[in-house]
Amino acid sequence: MKFAWLMAPDTYWDEKKAFITAALESGIDHIVDTSDAERIKKLGNLTLISPEEEADIVLIGRDGEGDGTLELPETLDYSRDLEMAAELKSGGKEVAAYVEIRSKGHEELARKLGRIVDYLILVGEDWKIIPLENIIADLQNEDVKLVAAVADADEARVALETLEHGTDGVLIEPVEISQIKAIAELLEEIESETYELKPATVTRVEPLGSGDRVCVDTCSMMDVGEGMLVGSYSQGLFLVHSESLESEYVASRPFRVNAGPVQAYVMIPGGRTKYLSELETGDEVLIVDRSGRSRTAVVGRVKIEKRPLMLVEAEYEGVKVRTLLQNAETIRLVNDSGEPVSVSELSEGDKVLVYFEDSARHFGMAITETIIEK
Repeated sequence: MKFAWLMAPDTYWDEKKAFITAALESGIDHIVDTSDAERIKKLGNLTLISPEEEADIVLIGRDGEGDGTLELPETLDYSRDLEMAAELKSGGKEVAAYVEIRSKGHEELARKLGRIVDYLILVGEDWKIIPLENIIADLQNEDVKLVAAVADADEARVALETLEHGTDGVLIEPVEISQIKAIAELLEEIESETYELKPATVTRVEPLGSGDRVCVDTCSMMDVGEGMLVGSYSQGLFLVHSESLESEYVASRPFRVNAGPVQAYVMIPGGRTKYLSELETGDEVLIVDRSGRSRTAVVGRVKIEKRPLMLVEAEYEGVKVRTLLQNAETIRLVNDSGEPVSVSELSEGDKVLVYFEDSARHFGMAITETIIEK
């Protein structure tokens, strides 16, 4: 997962507090600071990156070789920053190194630190692509997360997408609070997974007996056209629409998907699945729209109740998949025009959107294996 940290501005406390609060409200909970650790910690549940050894992540390189305060030695065998990094790591500390890429020597320092520390913060005024490419390529097999210091969303996109993989995260150094929100939105865009939805032809619709079905209430509001990928077979998941539409029977609940019975799969971030029965408060699920774009939502509540069920079977290019849903007018799939359609109105020959996957699954992870699901 790509991430963002905030470099707390070097200003008076009330202004610094406003920037940190805006970051926390945007989902950015890692704060880099060198002077106000005690007050910052009171602002919320956050991770503090600071030179203090009591910090959650100890920062080195500020007031050292990393920011140019100390000159680089002729040979890095005598580097103070490298020595500090090794000592802190041997003492069990989580460490972030800060390096301004001022010269080839600083680039080499960054590479060496990247083999020791947990996080490597890269800063540069003149460097654009090449030094970052060099460091990413050199450290790609090391157990270190690369963090590029950026001023705005445009710089963040370059850093996060360089060499396809890009850096693991960015360190925001904003001059306006609006830049924090812009980068948070960029992260959500970059992390969004896209699922190719196919128009499968409904071949069977059949009422069944009762079963335990699951409503998933999220901490996010869903729009018309959004829902979750759910199905009885891992190779084919139906786009089950949210309850974002008004009905003569119930008020809209745009935070909810009435997803299906307890044994059904639901897609979660990272291209994995869980059984609906496994979901609980605090878990993450994927919200997917009719174009296949996805975003992550936090589960606020899972409600399991006994309800009458309906079997829906659909076929695409010779592959048949099925799912079970509550037999109710308010439960909807999405048709090939991107419109929600009630399961009570489904007929053979209708087309609904389904995500098909070639891989089988083992404990929710896609694998290359032959599995027959009936």
